[in-house]
Amino acid sequence: MHHLIANIVQQVGSIVIGKEPEIRLSLACLFAKGHILIEDLPGMGKTTLAQVLSKTLGLSYQRTQFTSDMLPSDVVGISIFDTDKNAFTLHKGPIFNQVVLADEINRASPKTQSALLEAMESAHVSIDGKTYALPEPFFVIATQNPLFHSGTYPLPESQLDRFTMRITLGFPSLEAEKKILANSNNREDINNLKACITAEQLLDIQKLIEDVHVSESILEYVIALCQVSRKNIGNINPLSPRAGKALLASAKAWAFMDNRDHVLPQDIQAVFEAVCEHRLDTTGSISMANEMSAAKNILQQVDPTNPL
Repeated sequence: MHHLIANIVQQVGSIVIGKEPEIRLSLACLFAKGHILIEDLPGMGKTTLAQVLSKTLGLSYQRTQFTSDMLPSDVVGISIFDTDKNAFTLHKGPIFNQVVLADEINRASPKTQSALLEAMESAHVSIDGKTYALPEPFFVIATQNPLFHSGTYPLPESQLDRFTMRITLGFPSLEAEKKILANSNNREDINNLKACITAEQLLDIQKLIEDVHVSESILEYVIALCQVSRKNIGNINPLSPRAGKALLASAKAWAFMDNRDHVLPQDIQAVFEAVCEHRLDTTGSISMANEMSAAKNILQQVDPTNPL
């Protein structure tokens, strides 16, 4: 399995150049059965990352451009009466794919944004009183522009909390940007990608990650980090038990990707900011400042060797 994961990271990195940490975080999120929010300026490769991941993983994929006039039925689908059959027929929306890209999610109304909640939380949707299961594996990748861009709406706390991670790609390095500019066949390169793994193998990885060992000291470390966020008077959005579960699941996936069957404190630290920053700071926008993030501040306050 470790060889498979290395191949996936290498292939995705051949298109999304110079972003291996972000690629690994995205894979860890998927392996942990989570969903990811990618926030950045337009043209930074958010959509490309989603396309390349779906191609490399061999999963069905559909992109939906979120706009202000979009309806919930545009996401989940709608029942239409078939006069020939004298019955209603479900016309499935893009949510019925294994990888769903919700592009610029914060341009849609809160009502449409909330259409994703049930799907992201329980892997099924309700349409006209009937419940429909979604395919496995199921992975939502949402992108959003920074809030200072016109036509954007902040995501409510309840929806932010449904995303296991939030990452930003950032500007490429000098060498990476040279390679990006020199490649004029990016679309063709993506179309020619071959799947490195089957859906069955991916499901097996997700099951194996559930069995990664977590010691009592690691559990205490996670609890201590959450408690620090709750004691900080300046933080009005402390980490909930659901955040702790997301942190632990992501750390187990990170450990598995490093070919280990147990979680170490550095696994928690590697994923902590991606998992927790958007829960602590619910302004819905990654800070462009160089000041220390709330997540890094919390990490510095807890000693992993003596957490409680």
